[in-house]
Amino acid sequence: MSNGSLTGRIARLTPLSVDHAEALFPSASHPEVWRWMPRPRPESLPQMRAMLDRMLTDPTRRCFAVQRLTDGAVIGSTSLYELDLAQGRAEIGATWFDRSCWGGPYNAESKLLLFGHAFDDLGLTRVALRTDNLNERSQNALSRLGLTYEGTLRSHMVRQDGTRRDSLYYSLLADEWPTVRDRLLTRSLFHL
Repeated sequence: MSNGSLTGRIARLTPLSVDHAEALFPSASHPEVWRWMPRPRPESLPQMRAMLDRMLTDPTRRCFAVQRLTDGAVIGSTSLYELDLAQGRAEIGATWFDRSCWGGPYNAESKLLLFGHAFDDLGLTRVALRTDNLNERSQNALSRLGLTYEGTLRSHMVRQDGTRRDSLYYSLLADEWPTVRDRLLTRSLFHL
């Protein structure tokens, strides 16, 4: 990790800044990309900057912009949040990718880089991810990665449309990381 960046084969996670707002705004503005996010979709560049600023001022977050290595384009964002080094845990979230990158290797590689950072660099014991109970695409992706479904927090959050969402929790523990790392590396190689 140099300059706070995490570099893989096809993507780099670089520390997020408010300066990434212009590059991230087009993908964050797409309704389908933002469909399952628990926070309002930014509708203007100033709103995007304000959202990024709020994320960056949270001391329990490590936020990253996802860059494609071939052209340096910023194609998404992801974060470690609720980071608690004393307890050895964090969650991964605030993740979105430009719609053109869905189904490709970028999400798998960003997870590979974040899990590696969490377990290998920070020495965490547990990393969790949560998703909306209606987001079957995300649930399937988390299961394919080899994460363990832990349970459901019922009526956990309010969706943007005002309905209540159940949140499904998945996790990965440090001793499970080598197996998941190998799975992610295989997926990443398959997509090259």
